[in-house]
Order: sequence, then structure tokens, then C-alpha cells
Amino acid sequence: MEAPSTPTLVQSITQISTKPVVPPQYIQPPENRPNNPHNQTPINHKIPTINLTADQNPNTLRQEITRACKDWGTFHVINHGVPVNLLDEIRKVGSFFFDELPMGERIKYACDPNSAASEGYGSRMLVASDDAVLDWRDYFDHHTFPVSRRCSSRWPHVPVNYREVVEEYSDQMKLLAQKVLGLISESLGLSSSYIEDAMQELYQNITISYYPACPQPELTLGLQSHSDFGFITLLIQDNVAGLQVVKDGEWVTVDPMSHAVLVILGDQTEIITNGIYKSCQHRAITNANKPRLSVATFHDPAKTTTVTPAFEPHKYHQVLYGDYVSSWYTKGPNGKRNIDALLI
Repeated sequence: MEAPSTPTLVQSITQISTKPVVPPQYIQPPENRPNNPHNQTPINHKIPTINLTADQNPNTLRQEITRACKDWGTFHVINHGVPVNLLDEIRKVGSFFFDELPMGERIKYACDPNSAASEGYGSRMLVASDDAVLDWRDYFDHHTFPVSRRCSSRWPHVPVNYREVVEEYSDQMKLLAQKVLGLISESLGLSSSYIEDAMQELYQNITISYYPACPQPELTLGLQSHSDFGFITLLIQDNVAGLQVVKDGEWVTVDPMSHAVLVILGDQTEIITNGIYKSCQHRAITNANKPRLSVATFHDPAKTTTVTPAFEPHKYHQVLYGDYVSSWYTKGPNGKRNIDALLI
């Protein structure tokens, strides 16, 4: 497979010198840097954890979903039905790709750096313009649903089970997403299929992100502040902390839970719930000592889908999803400014 071009990758920067410094294009403006005093984490804030075991009382479960969605826009789920060995396996094959495969092999899977969210290996997914500050992150993005979008020949062929693991993980994450979307719908007094029906056809991407150790973590972000533009994201981390979410105006670090799955509400969920539930603003910080890996599975509607609030009076304009995505990539994420622009 031929690479479309040779992109600049963060891992290659760290390998240039024994004492690398952060290039200027990765240095955040002072107000966005993670060591700002207002960015300190309150001790008493902890991400909610919701048990999805089959014997959980339905009313209690709906109440827990409601509180987590209203107060946080994110929560961990445990006893979620996804085999825990599968969570370990996708972290393992992802780590192999970034840590063990030579750069010359990895680059064969490079995505098109001039196309937003193209499938493959890259480093510039959230970049709105050539002069934008870059994230200290490399990634591999997989298009996984509908199945017609799957092109596993574009995915790594080593380790030998890479493609099999990603396909199985995709199937399991879709089932979990459908379960969680049903619970969110029910928690609002809607039919369990309401949000999934509104999506029409579910689109799914799986992004394995790799955040190399950074020589100047106080100057950079692994992933800039944003909210996801789809319905929900299901994320797992390795054992290195780095993901942060906004709670009451403060950045809170999400402690890794190896066999839990983190649910992150996206902007379309905020729209369809008419702002009863808010999408989660989040970012990733870096550190000087260890690389970090996460696996995010995004669940979105087709770009031809119009998303409309389920409740009156509408507090948000309805939106054609394709237009929303285009606007998001044109303007750049910058916190939640894209969803806020739809407020009536």
C-alpha cells in the first residue's frame, strides 16, 4: 500500500534528538496551557460509575443515567457486556502498531493529510487551518460502520490478529452504544429506540490515539479542548492518566479504569435532548515520562440526517448533520462554540 504523502508525525519529532524541544506549531497560547491556575483539579470531583449488570433495578439505573448526563455529560460503565479480554486485546494491538512497528512500516498506512478525518495513520485530525496549533498526538482512524465502509485491507496486517480484533471490537461497541442510547432515551421518558431511530443509520469510527511522552508538557495539549460532534463516544484508556473533562468550570482528570468504558455525550445528544443533557467538553494533556494510548469509538448519524430537539419549545435549531460536521472542521473545535452557535 502506498502512502499518499509523508505527514509530520509526533513520534518522529521525539526521535530526532535525545533532548527534543516542542516545535512552535505545538505550543498552545498561554490561556490554553494545562498549567493555568484555573485548570487545577478539585479533589472532591470523581467521574460517575454506572453498573449495567442485568439485575440492576431499572428505576435506579434510569436515575443514575439522568444524574450523570445532567451533571457531567460523561460516566463510566461497568458490567457492560463487552468481554474484558477484548478491551485488553485492542489496547495490545494498538500499542504494537505505535511501539513496535518501525516508522517505515507504519507510514505505509498514512491517511491523506489534506482530507479531514480520512482513514489511516496520521496526526492532524482536528486541524482547521494551516496555522492552527497542533495536538501532541498521532492516531490511527478506522471506518467501521456501516459495514460497507469497512476496508480492512487499509488496516495494519501485524500483529496478525489486528484486523480481527478491530472488527470484533467494532461490533461489541455498536451493541454497547445501542444499549446506552436506549437507556438515555428512557431516562428522558422517551421510547428506548427514540435516539437510535433519529440517527437513522449508525456510523462508527474507531480512533486509536497515541500520545508520545512530551519534553515540555506544560506548553502542549495532546488533544485540544472540544466536544464531540456526534451522539456518543465510547472510550477506553491505558493506565496512564491524561484525559480531562470540564466540571463546574474546572478541568477534572478522568482516572483510568482498565475494564470500564467511558461514555462521552456528543453535541447531537445535546441537541436532541433540547439541552437537558449537555455534551461533554474534554481534552487530553501530556506528560514527560510515559506515552499514553486511548481507543475512542464514535457513533454518529449519516450526514444526510437532520437532528431536531425532542421537546418543545426548541432551545436549539435543528441541524443537518453534514452541515454541522463541515462547520466544525472549518471553524475548528475551540471548546463548545459550535454547539453553542445553535442555541435559539
